[in-house]
Amino acid sequence: MSNQNTVSTPVSRRTFLNGMAAASGAAALQAQSRPKPNVVFIMTDDHGAWALGSAGCAEMQTPNIDRLASRGITFQQAFACTPVCSPSRATFFSGKLPSHHGVQDFLTIADSAGPTSHRFLEGHTTFAEVLKANGYMCGLVGKWHLGNDTEAQAGFDYWVTAPGGSGPYKDVEFFDNGKSVKNTGYKTDFVGDSALRFLDEHHENPFCLVVPFFAPHDPFNYQPEKYREPYKDSDFSCFPDDEPGHPQRRNQHDKHRGNRDSKLGYSALITGVDANVGRIVDKLEELGVADNTVVIFTADHGYNCGHHRFWGKGNGTFPFNMYEQSIRVPLIWSHAGAIEAAATAEPMVSSYDFFPTLLDYLGIDAAPDKQRVGRSYAPFLRGERPQWPKELYFEFANVRSIRTEHLKLVERADGWGDELFDLEVDPGEKTNRIGAAQYRDQVLALRGRLHRYFENAGAPPLEDWRSTTIQKLPMDQEGYYAWVE
Repeated sequence: MSNQNTVSTPVSRRTFLNGMAAASGAAALQAQSRPKPNVVFIMTDDHGAWALGSAGCAEMQTPNIDRLASRGITFQQAFACTPVCSPSRATFFSGKLPSHHGVQDFLTIADSAGPTSHRFLEGHTTFAEVLKANGYMCGLVGKWHLGNDTEAQAGFDYWVTAPGGSGPYKDVEFFDNGKSVKNTGYKTDFVGDSALRFLDEHHENPFCLVVPFFAPHDPFNYQPEKYREPYKDSDFSCFPDDEPGHPQRRNQHDKHRGNRDSKLGYSALITGVDANVGRIVDKLEELGVADNTVVIFTADHGYNCGHHRFWGKGNGTFPFNMYEQSIRVPLIWSHAGAIEAAATAEPMVSSYDFFPTLLDYLGIDAAPDKQRVGRSYAPFLRGERPQWPKELYFEFANVRSIRTEHLKLVERADGWGDELFDLEVDPGEKTNRIGAAQYRDQVLALRGRLHRYFENAGAPPLEDWRSTTIQKLPMDQEGYYAWVE
């Protein structure tokens, strides 16, 4: 309550500035005395944002991930820049578009390991390299899929991986800090075991642990019974399959449409991840470092399980797609006492925003790089609500896209047609309005913004997309990109 009889004593400018300097110095000393927050960054593979209990899919058994959401902030409009694994992961690590990091599609096994492979992110600073330079011990356990998979790189000193991007889930050969390990049991649990071991060994100093699970990427033919049991009586209402198949779907995935066991397998793979997320969070609490650790959960890209009448991601159709279920990802940040619990945030954020956000949240600077196109959404983590642009950009080989709050333009090279979806009246993206007269001006405006964005980013025109990749992409006899599994 104010006191009207209080007399203000004039303060000289010098006294005021000295007081401010002292306060700033005290704040700086207090910040320096605090331990650096640890980081646990968990990523799933082929995981649609829809496929979580906390996202409204009540039948999906994800109590531990849901617990993270109840303890932190969920971003309702989080997206991957590219709806396929290797380029998306490269963007998360580097903050750069595929046009800049040079990975435009998933890497084949020849790209991933062996004499024909190389380090696809070499020359591009990763957030792990920045954290390492700032005193963090950085470990990666799980899927790398960015070249020379069996060898530690990109700022990581602890490295437990299985080469390649998918493959079987039972007794897979891993490389544990350079040593081959076989008879590893269930792949997801082995990744969890390795994460716990890292925490046991390195929790006493600042650490960054990246845990990219392979699940729920197919195959769907093996999961331990304990992860399948919760779905024995499920009606799988979150899996739509009551319409004819998408005319451009890849036939390879047709076997999953309407297949109850495929639905059960996908769900069980997610529940296996969830169980290991719980183990990781419990270990942080057991070791007494939970309050000083930010836990981030996301996916490399989304996935359609009957959505849009096919199973798969951006390459689940040909030509490639930018459907919502392909590009939307779950995104949860949890940090006890620092991030508001059970909160949601609405800004449209992308995987290219992750690099600057993580460093901003940790209070760490990186050397500037004009190829990093993202911006930090860390203010939302601090409880602020700043103005935020309502548009994102996407790139996948011969496809680029701009998504605004209500419209999505998809532009294709190599002779494939373009698309425009009005998400406000057609959230299921069933009607392509690219030729509709009433959208002509909006298409022109979106196309101009899309072209300017990539031009300003230093990327070539879309028709020259092949000049940006360092992969050995398959070409047909006429020199066109010929995608194969």
